Amino acid sequence: MIFLILSILSSTAIFVLFKLFNKYNINTLQAIVFNYITAFTCGILLYNKPINIDSFISETWFFAALGLGFLFISIFNVMALTAQKNGLSVASVASKMSVIIPIVFGIIVYNESIGFQKVIGIILALLAVYLTSIKPKSNVVLTKAIYLPIILFLGSGIIDTSVNHFAPDGNMPLFLAIIFGSAFLIGLVLIILKTKQTKQKFNPKSIPFGIALGLVNYSSMYFLLKALRVDGFESSTIFTINNVAIVAVSCLTGLLLFKEIISSKNWIGVGLALISIILVTL
Repeated sequence: MIFLILSILSSTAIFVLFKLFNKYNINTLQAIVFNYITAFTCGILLYNKPINIDSFISETWFFAALGLGFLFISIFNVMALTAQKNGLSVASVASKMSVIIPIVFGIIVYNESIGFQKVIGIILALLAVYLTSIKPKSNVVLTKAIYLPIILFLGSGIIDTSVNHFAPDGNMPLFLAIIFGSAFLIGLVLIILKTKQTKQKFNPKSIPFGIALGLVNYSSMYFLLKALRVDGFESSTIFTINNVAIVAVSCLTGLLLFKEIISSKNWIGVGLALISIILVTL
């Protein structure tokens, strides 16, 4: 359970850093690229075996990691576009509700348990995610560019499912390193192209914020995978608790640190989150 708590706290720290990006006018794409190279470095440093490319380049998880790196940065850009076109709440709901994909995958593919109490817990978790993500006076436009939240929903769900499915137990740090390294290379190309098109200058403040983001980003993925490997806990349970807890804790963090307005619907969502966690855990 300690791994799950650390993953939730790390993911909440990502939310805090993104809030600080706005406050200090940080170039998001530049920080994201430094985030990926930092996360890549973490994976390499934590891998305590000799790195022999020939020994794992033929492994299925190696090519899955390369593909996931492309998905990571692609879905991040889709998330940004969704927030711009449909509103921040739609982007938040679409990305968080995608947890249903790894949950269903675990039940069908891994033959995980599914009882009445667990089903009720999962339904309450999804409702909690929706209620907690909807912010007062949010600009929700579902009819405009509806394909964006759909892509975000599917992409986020595929990422969570694939990372859990393909991650090798003995090479987990290296697996994550390849994902983040692949995302870094793609992001670097995007920055170069965008700089040429817009003549956008490099912001030195992107470096420390990107490094901080990379540390918590890697931690959130690493600890989640460690939690998923703990005996006695099913992936459908872990994903449900992890996702709904991140939303609830992030909501409360926004209230305490950034004085965000929390509506009655948000509070109901937080309450349902706690109930769903109890139902799914027990």
